[in-house]
Amino acid sequence: MTHYDLVIVGSGSGNSLVTPDFDDLSIAIVEEGVFGGTCLNVGCIPTKMYVYPADTAAKAAHAGRLGLQPASLRADWTAIRDRVFGRIDPISAGGREYRASGSPNVTLYEAHAEFTEPRTLRLSTGETITGDRIVLATGSRPLIPPPIADADVPFHTSDTVMRIPDLPERLVIVGAGYIAAEFAHVFTAFGTKVTVVSRSRLLRAMDEDITTRLTDLVRDDWDLRLGVDVTGISGTTGDLTVELSDGSQVRADDILVAAGRVPNSDRLGLDKAGVDVHDDGRIVVDEYQRTTADGVWALGDVSTEHQLKHVANQEARVVAHNLAHPDDLQRSRHDVVPAAVFTYPQLASVGLTEEQAQASGRRYVTVVQDYASVAYGWAMVDETSVCKLIADPSTGQLLGAHIMGEQASTLVQPIVQAMSFGLGVREMARDQYWIHPALTEVVENALLALELD
Repeated sequence: MTHYDLVIVGSGSGNSLVTPDFDDLSIAIVEEGVFGGTCLNVGCIPTKMYVYPADTAAKAAHAGRLGLQPASLRADWTAIRDRVFGRIDPISAGGREYRASGSPNVTLYEAHAEFTEPRTLRLSTGETITGDRIVLATGSRPLIPPPIADADVPFHTSDTVMRIPDLPERLVIVGAGYIAAEFAHVFTAFGTKVTVVSRSRLLRAMDEDITTRLTDLVRDDWDLRLGVDVTGISGTTGDLTVELSDGSQVRADDILVAAGRVPNSDRLGLDKAGVDVHDDGRIVVDEYQRTTADGVWALGDVSTEHQLKHVANQEARVVAHNLAHPDDLQRSRHDVVPAAVFTYPQLASVGLTEEQAQASGRRYVTVVQDYASVAYGWAMVDETSVCKLIADPSTGQLLGAHIMGEQASTLVQPIVQAMSFGLGVREMARDQYWIHPALTEVVENALLALELD
């Protein structure tokens, strides 16, 4: 049995905990999968490296509105895939090698860890390690719903679909969340016939006004089968049949299951460590990221309801500070959490949806500003993109923002800043310059259009 001052389970955001503050501590990092976590290997980074060429292809296909001869760009799947992972895989391998041999106070265990008693972990290698303090940062994994989980048929998840050998002619995507929406865009832009199957509307966690607009836009490009369940799957790769609850069938070469993600908490033996979990499997943490067990902390997808890398990174910074400064604890902040969906067009949001504002019973006002109302929107000949703001008319504070269109993930950032630091609508609109004729003017005009008391 080997004892450490600090044990970190998970090498995603958990790896960033090892700061110079801990140079005099003995540290163990335990990772049973690929080093670097979800974001680096199968999430945010590689998906956006696929999205960018997909955006380029989609823009080329719609170039006619700009007076350009529309182009059809043929996707070289192998070249795109190899470019992505030719960059990603060496970063993951380099991170692993550094922790394995380049960090003198860090020991890397490539194994699965499970508690046998408080602050005691048995590894799948047969070793047992203990720690004065333990951080759980084990992330999440794709949810496989029935009947897919019970069917003896091949399928992909976001963990595997980016490495497939060939671009499929027909792809069924089960799910309608951000992973489904991004991959539907990628594969459609590359020439695949995509069918999206879901029991719910597209992106049901986002503002319904915005997602309704998105649905109307993508309906011509994606075969949408919404409000139905998958009742059966049969066949093999290249000849799959998906049966739906409305009695219809969809034929496909491949199936991508993008029905959400579940926390990797169920195989950690948490009951033996005194670590409580929520009904959905998330580890219970307080505002300082402490679990219900003394000396055990958690961060990222395994504990937060916001399965976002920027949230995991913020929580990792808080945990690192709190481990190093136990008498000066910092709180994690989750009141203004932005999110973006890199589909086509892009979506970004922060704060309350209109449905949430309405359900709260509070007074609110909204405005929807078209990209077409500003000069850069004219240049783009964009007749569909919008910026929607929600505000408290009495205080002048923004309550939420929802943007659909090019650069949405960038345009939302000044709104995030205003909401984070309490900057009012009037001050934000008039107490700074807005570059003309940049696309940010759509945010400026939306702020000016809000009818405050």
